[in-house]
Amino acid sequence: MRIAVMGAGAVGCYFGGMLARGGHAVTLIGRPLHVQAVERDGLFLDTQSFQVHVPMHANADPAGVAGARLVLFCVKSTDTAAAARAIAPHLEADATVLSLQNGVDNAEQLQAALPQEVVPAVVYVATEMAGPGHVKHHGRGDLVIGTSASSTEIATLLENAGVPVKVSENVIGELWAKLIVNCAYNALSAISRLPYGRLVEGDGVPAVMADVIAECLAVAKAAGVTVPGDMARSVPGIAKAMPLQFSSTAQDLMRGKPTEIDHLNGFVVRKGAALGTATPVNRALQALVKLLESAAP
Repeated sequence: MRIAVMGAGAVGCYFGGMLARGGHAVTLIGRPLHVQAVERDGLFLDTQSFQVHVPMHANADPAGVAGARLVLFCVKSTDTAAAARAIAPHLEADATVLSLQNGVDNAEQLQAALPQEVVPAVVYVATEMAGPGHVKHHGRGDLVIGTSASSTEIATLLENAGVPVKVSENVIGELWAKLIVNCAYNALSAISRLPYGRLVEGDGVPAVMADVIAECLAVAKAAGVTVPGDMARSVPGIAKAMPLQFSSTAQDLMRGKPTEIDHLNGFVVRKGAALGTATPVNRALQALVKLLESAAP
């Protein structure tokens, strides 16, 4: 299948690389230095179980989505609307767009902007860009996708490429579950500049994370969302599964880039305010990350 990755950062490169390794024709759309490295040497897919250079195409122009039947949409939540407008003139009429993004409302925004089918997905992978053309995998690598006309085909395609996939009829609840994980870890990892394993060993940190989880669950309940599983038990397990991982928010701050904090803890704050549910801990974490953003050179 012809596949395009819009936003070839760590997440897009990992899943795009896995699909290319599985024999599909994948085009990465990203920044010029990254594009040049991939076009010259292929993508260096540096995983926990194998290391390989995967030959594939790369393009700095959103027009690179032309001809793709599946588009992995991996841009930051802050860039969703602009990136949707950029690819809209080039998308095939029968293409499917799979949103592999943080936050809970990106697929909804995409579907409002595009006539093509948009499928929401929840991403569980620890990755980072170790350099142009080099994606480093630290743990997991599985997806939960929503039900749609294309979901079975997409799930089979990904599973055959070595990516575990679950299709869920409660994908909004699954997205909230991931949002809660992000709210518990991302800001604290960014503020402390620590990976998850060391972060959770800090005095008082587990209690702060428990407060974040409780606030998020209260907002989800007020919104009528059923969050699957026991978040109070599952969230601490992330640090054990990904002890060396820095949050995406931490990686952004360390590189002097804008973060997605307004779409993570900030989303919970706004949603809580609209529903009359207090979120003081999420508000404090959002404010602290915004301060660090403003202090970046």
